[in-house]
Amino acid sequence: MSNCAEFWSEEMNEPEVDSVADLPLSKTKKKQMAKEIEALAIRLVELPLAQFKKLKLDEDIASEVKEARDTLGRGSHKRQVKHLAGALRVRDDRLPMIFAALEDIDQVKRMDKRQFHRLEDLRDRLCDQERFQSAFDEMVSLWPALDHAGIARLAQSVHNFGDKRASREIFKRLRDYSEQTSDK
Repeated sequence: MSNCAEFWSEEMNEPEVDSVADLPLSKTKKKQMAKEIEALAIRLVELPLAQFKKLKLDEDIASEVKEARDTLGRGSHKRQVKHLAGALRVRDDRLPMIFAALEDIDQVKRMDKRQFHRLEDLRDRLCDQERFQSAFDEMVSLWPALDHAGIARLAQSVHNFGDKRASREIFKRLRDYSEQTSDK
């Protein structure tokens, strides 16, 4: 066995590599990267138009995305997305910026979802007779200018009659007021 090890070390001497970064990418790693870029292309094509317009993309990439969006046939759409992925691979210097912009969009979505859940929780506590007073006090401290009497009246309707419409109206008022104050 030692003769075999010596043979490989002497005869098949690989060129020395200074660091791991100098190693060529494996075929598997290249395929993984290609799939990630294709997923990015799909995400760009499926992004809502309002969010897509906020992205700062190069003109050629933006036109490729628009063309892929406008392509109707299933096969042709798939082919166009692959073409977009190829264009993104060529412009790989722009990929970190695109990924960062999409991450910002995701973060805003997560924040919106968290805010939505907070409002739902506040509404649920307002509609629960046992937790009403603490939730009402919290609401008053958060939004002093909100129509507290109207919310209390709606909550009483939920407490006394199990009124689902009043529960939905409480949420609507909380959401609308929350959006008004966050826009300012």
